[in-house]
Amino acid sequence: MYEYLITWLSLKTDRRGVTALEYGLIAALIAGVIAAGVTTLGTNLSTQFSTVAGKV
Repeated sequence: MYEYLITWLSLKTDRRGVTALEYGLIAALIAGVIAAGVTTLGTNLSTQFSTVAGKV
């Protein structure tokens, strides 16, 4: 019985899982921002190249 209580108390104070989850969320947010930026940049470059090609 006491073994379960000791295990539960040790898991309650362990913060490694929370830290790993936070790092994972930060990495996902950064990846999302990069993907959105690259998509926007690609669209703008495509428009610019079409404009230049039309003038040439």
